[in-house]
Amino acid sequence: MRVLVVDDDEKLCDVVKRGLEEDSYAVDCVYDGDDGEYYAETTSYDLIILDIMMPKKNGIEVCRNLRRKNIKTPILMLTAKDTVEDRVKGLDTGADDYLIKPFAFGELTARVRALLRRESTSKSLELKVGDLVLNTSLREASWKQRPVDLTTKEYAILEYLMRHPNAVITRTMIETHAWDYELDSISNLVDVYIRRIRQKIDPEQGKNIIQTVRGAGYRIRAL
Repeated sequence: MRVLVVDDDEKLCDVVKRGLEEDSYAVDCVYDGDDGEYYAETTSYDLIILDIMMPKKNGIEVCRNLRRKNIKTPILMLTAKDTVEDRVKGLDTGADDYLIKPFAFGELTARVRALLRRESTSKSLELKVGDLVLNTSLREASWKQRPVDLTTKEYAILEYLMRHPNAVITRTMIETHAWDYELDSISNLVDVYIRRIRQKIDPEQGKNIIQTVRGAGYRIRAL
């Protein structure tokens, strides 16, 4: 899942980026409202973490503009202001949730997971496709009740597929949601990761739960 963090506090952005990447998210950081609005308009993100007090354009204005342009990406708004009026203003502008600085990183990740569940067809902490189960809170996978050891990137790709069961997901869509702008595009990179995931969740390849859709991409479905 790909997250955009918009905050002029570069140290905070760095901490949030590192922490979310450890939890298998791809993260882009920008440091003012203009860049935040541009990135949100031109790139497909699963979630935006948006500070209110920023140079060039504040978070309230950015949020309002994105909603006016019918960009429905979930927005978690950050602020150092702890007043009901500020929270109401942010939510009325179109934000989906609100977090006051300073915050515990565990609370941030819990709110991120909650917002992503809200957008998913499944509201459960567990994603299930046949014998494959993904616990999005613990970031753990199992196949036929057997734990599966996934790398950060393998987990990110598998989670994205499982949030869209039975849908055909193109290689470009996987790249967009599993990597940030630092990706050096390699034509077969997605194929390599899919092959590794298949080998881990079903070493004997008795069931190709992740199917190749020729000329299109991949689809995950229970057989």
